[in-house]
Amino acid sequence: MEDIAVEGATCTLFPDGPQWNGKPVATIGKLHCTSPEAAAALLTRACSDLAERGCNAVLAPMDGDSWHGYRAVVESDGSPPFAMEPVSGRHDHVALLSAGFVPLEYYVSSRAPVPHPGLPRPDVDGISVTAWDGQGAELLLGQLHALAGGSFADKLFFKPLDRAGFFSLYMPLLAAVDPRLVLFARDATGGLAGFLFGLPDFLQGQRPTQAILKTYASMRPGVGHLLAWHFHEIARELGFSHVVHALMHSANISLERSAQHDGAVFRRYALFGKKLG
Repeated sequence: MEDIAVEGATCTLFPDGPQWNGKPVATIGKLHCTSPEAAAALLTRACSDLAERGCNAVLAPMDGDSWHGYRAVVESDGSPPFAMEPVSGRHDHVALLSAGFVPLEYYVSSRAPVPHPGLPRPDVDGISVTAWDGQGAELLLGQLHALAGGSFADKLFFKPLDRAGFFSLYMPLLAAVDPRLVLFARDATGGLAGFLFGLPDFLQGQRPTQAILKTYASMRPGVGHLLAWHFHEIARELGFSHVVHALMHSANISLERSAQHDGAVFRRYALFGKKLG
C-alpha cells in the first residue's frame, strides 16, 4: 500500500488486489481530487508506477479488495448518501474515463416503501428465520465470516479476508446495528443456511426513517428471498417507512426482488478496470 499525489489529487496504490480473469491485479483507491484534470493526471501516473512494478492490470476505485470501499457513483438522483454507501468525488467518473479506464461491472441501489401487511411468506421447506439476540458479538461475527467466505467465494473480484480483518471491519459497526435487523436462517438440524445483515440508516440521525438491507448470503435456493421477506416485515414493525436495497449487482436476482417491492433505483455505480503494459 502506498500513497501518491500530484497537485490537486491524491490516491492510494494497493499492488496486491483480487483476481481479474484468473490473474491477480492491483487496485487504486482513496481517490481525492479538486478537478478531473488533476485526477486523470494522478491516475495516469499511478498506472505507470504499477506497470513498472510488473502489474498487468488495475481496478479502480477499490481500497484493496471488495470487502473495503469500492465502486464509483456514475448516476444519482442527488439524495444524501446512506450508511456504509461508497461515496465518490464528483470528478471521479470523468477522470477514470479520461485516464483510459473502462467500466467492468455495474451496481445499483434502490429505495422501496415498506410493504403493507399480508404479503405471503415465501415457502422454503425446513428453514426457520430468527433475529440476532444482541449477545455474543464475537460468535456472531465468526459465523458470518465463515458463511460469507464460502458464499461469496465464486463472486467476481473476490479476495479472501482473514478472521482478524473481518472482525476489524464489522465489530465497530455492531454498536450501530439493531439486532432485530440481523437475521439467521437455519435448517432443521440447526445448521446455518443463510444470513442477512441490515441496519438503520444512522446517517439520518437518531430517528432514521429508512432501514438498509446491506447484504445477505444463502446456501440454498430461496433462502435469500425468505430472509428479505422477514427483513421487510420487521422494518415495518419497527416503524421504518422505506428500505434501501443496497449495492446490488445489475445482473443479480436481488434487483428483480427489489422491483417486486416497488423499489426505485436512485444511485448507479461502476467498478472500472484498465490493462497495463
